[in-house]
Amino acid sequence: MGRGKIEIKRIENANSRQVTFSKRRAGLLKKAQELAILCDAEVAVIIFSNTGKLFEFSSAGMKRTLSRYNKCLDSSEDAAEECKAEKQDSKELDVLKDEFAMLQKKQVRLLGKDLTGLSLKELQQLEQQLNEGLLSVKERKEQLLVEQLEQSRVQEQRAILENETLRRQVEELRCLFPQTDRAVPSYLEYYPVEKEKSLVNNGVTSPDLVSNFAFENGDSDITLHLGLPSDVYGKRKAPEREANSNDSGSQLAL
Repeated sequence: MGRGKIEIKRIENANSRQVTFSKRRAGLLKKAQELAILCDAEVAVIIFSNTGKLFEFSSAGMKRTLSRYNKCLDSSEDAAEECKAEKQDSKELDVLKDEFAMLQKKQVRLLGKDLTGLSLKELQQLEQQLNEGLLSVKERKEQLLVEQLEQSRVQEQRAILENETLRRQVEELRCLFPQTDRAVPSYLEYYPVEKEKSLVNNGVTSPDLVSNFAFENGDSDITLHLGLPSDVYGKRKAPEREANSNDSGSQLAL
């Protein structure tokens, strides 16, 4: 006669409960060992009694099995989080695609295209939007023109001030250095003796220098331009000078 079916519930009798715990614990650990050996599986069993005692079995070491379990648990949680994030991103992407399509459609209608499906009210709203946009563009244009005009005025005033400053500086320089009609005297006018000595000592080899010297002394004899020696010129001019001096003396006597 076979065993009857046992109802699975807490055993109220403490002695019976302890006996059943010991038997079933040993059977569970034996089954775990058999499973690890027969199926080449990594098996770990942890049992705590109602009194707090620990009973365990591990085919590959409890720490190793627990570490592997934690890694698998973390990876499964990460995978779940990634899956959830991908779903959220997919929803947001769909929303953004819909918004982009709507904005693109509005832009096309603002350009005056694809107006067949619009009602009269929608067309009026579109016209109002275009008018408001045109007014905004005109206001911005006028603002830029006013700013450019103001900048031009500021630059003009700055240029006027700079010109006035330069004019005052020029007037101050003119007051410090007044202009004269008389030209600046040359070196030969300050030193006439050295001029004559230089002409005599050098023998007056240059016809231009001889002509210039004759012109300054009031002599205009053609012989100076011909390059004659200075002693000949002196002999020829001496009688004339004496005659001129006699004539002036006679005029004074009269």
